[in-house]
Amino acid sequence: MSSSTHGARHLDALQTRFALRITHRLTESAQALEPDLVERLRHSRETALDHARMARSAALVTTTVAGPSGSASLALNGAPPPWWLKLASIIPVILLVTGLICIERWGTEVQVQTAAEIDAALLSDDLPPAAYGDTGFAEFLKIPIE
Repeated sequence: MSSSTHGARHLDALQTRFALRITHRLTESAQALEPDLVERLRHSRETALDHARMARSAALVTTTVAGPSGSASLALNGAPPPWWLKLASIIPVILLVTGLICIERWGTEVQVQTAAEIDAALLSDDLPPAAYGDTGFAEFLKIPIE
């Protein structure tokens, strides 16, 4: 058991103990209240519970209408969405694929242009291409010019 799990359990135990103490104190003090005040508190509690039930049912209806993803569905009463909505949902995918293809082609073009520049520099130079593969030539290039 990790220390974070142990700490969370300890915190839960402290919160539960605190809640039990508050409940006990409220129960003790509720017995000393006048009957008229107890009745008003009972009525207020029932009203608050009714409001909470209505809020929960409204939230459930909103969740049902919105769907699991949280976005509202435009299809009402089981009717299929209009054709333009289907088209609008496909357009971002088409744009994404087109963008990826353009990026890949641009990268390939840059590589080809770079290779062509290197080849042109090698072929237009006074040295034969075999000189660049020579190990002695590589050492010659490392010697600083004075």
